[in-house]
Amino acid sequence: MSVRRRGTAAVVALAAALSLAACGGGDGGSADKAKGDDGGKKSVAQGGKDFGDAAAKTAAMGTDAKAGQFPRTITHAMGKTELKAAPKRVVVLDVGELDNVVSLGIKPVGYAPSEGDDGIPSYLAKDAGNPKSVGTINNLNLEAILNLEPDLIIGSQLRAADKYKELSQIAPTVFSIRPGFTWKENYLLNAAALDKTAEAKAKLAAYETKAKKLGTDIGPKKPTVSMVRYLPDRIRLYAKASFIGTILEDVGLPRPKNQQINDLATEVGPEKIDAADADWIFTGVYGDPKKTKRDTTQANPLWKNLKAVKSGQAKDVPDETWYLGLGVTAANEVLDDLRADLVK
Repeated sequence: MSVRRRGTAAVVALAAALSLAACGGGDGGSADKAKGDDGGKKSVAQGGKDFGDAAAKTAAMGTDAKAGQFPRTITHAMGKTELKAAPKRVVVLDVGELDNVVSLGIKPVGYAPSEGDDGIPSYLAKDAGNPKSVGTINNLNLEAILNLEPDLIIGSQLRAADKYKELSQIAPTVFSIRPGFTWKENYLLNAAALDKTAEAKAKLAAYETKAKKLGTDIGPKKPTVSMVRYLPDRIRLYAKASFIGTILEDVGLPRPKNQQINDLATEVGPEKIDAADADWIFTGVYGDPKKTKRDTTQANPLWKNLKAVKSGQAKDVPDETWYLGLGVTAANEVLDDLRADLVK
């Protein structure tokens, strides 16, 4: 039955059920503050009890269906979902899922960007088609999703576990555990739902080869790299269990000791920005720079005395790929940026 035929009452009932808790942008965002009965959000956010196991658990998800076989059942973070046919009208609830489906040649019908974004990230705009807005990752518009008549909704437990029931009433819904350092596992999970596993594995293999080649071309004496990101309420030094952390590890780039931790990030204030010292510093800004402490921090003598700053090796990088991208297309863009700076 078409979702449109479910009637106005169903639309109103589902729309009334929508009351998303804020969950921020990028790898974890404000979901780090999630409280209470949140469907597991807090446990997989930064420092949560299930955070470190998220990649291994996601890798065990997917399907045993063969290529082209439908119906197929997908095991995912919220249980099992049956897909009766290959999806043709896909709604994605975050940037990572958008990157994933677009990289597999699919133009989604709906997309929820991060807060404050203008819409489709520029690096995906050429291939993403014209998906309709379904709100933002923090404020999904359930009625907009319903009206798009999707046959698959892709998201994550961390972002929208509390709305899984309502979403799954609209269309088959497949959730990863969380975005971020699990991006490769998430990609294969999304691909399993889309019957695109072979294509996803090939793209990941190409990325791995590209990362290894970059590490070789940089040479045996690799510079230390520090990742600084300014958010409205904090300054983060991104660590190993982050999207950018996995890319730097794949290339073989060393990190300062305070970023060699199995967590999303460590946090500092402007008065502790000397903790970011490294041969190279790459900085991102989430949202409006004026709403962060970037300018006051970089006016601080501590910042100006950092090794990378004094040597001209501190630079801004695109937040939409380095921190928000969370997919193979963004990862390849980051490798290109790193090559431009580190291979002479």
